[in-house]
Amino acid sequence: MVDRATPNFPSRDLDATARFYARLGFEEKFHDEGWMILHRGALELEFFPYPRLDPRVNIASCCLRVSDARAPHAAFAGAGLPASPRSTPRLTSPVDQPWGFREFAVVDLDGNPLRCLEPLRAATGGGAVHT
Repeated sequence: MVDRATPNFPSRDLDATARFYARLGFEEKFHDEGWMILHRGALELEFFPYPRLDPRVNIASCCLRVSDARAPHAAFAGAGLPASPRSTPRLTSPVDQPWGFREFAVVDLDGNPLRCLEPLRAATGGGAVHT
């Protein structure tokens, strides 16, 4: 087994969460009444029930390090999520950030943000920034 870490997110309704992430191309790897694991290729997310969660004050989050942010963004865009920063759920557009990453976020029904980060190449020297 390869060493890895997986984010654990709260979910008000595991079935609704599974349906939401299925729209983003994730598949169920495990699901019972107390835990759920979803995967999309090498990306894996885990969820636990938290029925009283208020998405407006959810402080959970994770970063998904990807080699090409445009590919998952294009796949996630097919779900038709709004882009408004006031919407939950939502999908933001990829932006090249001054700290060296192309970044976008998808926020799920429960306010869990997944920030997708692609390291950009430095303008000089050709090395990756913040890998």
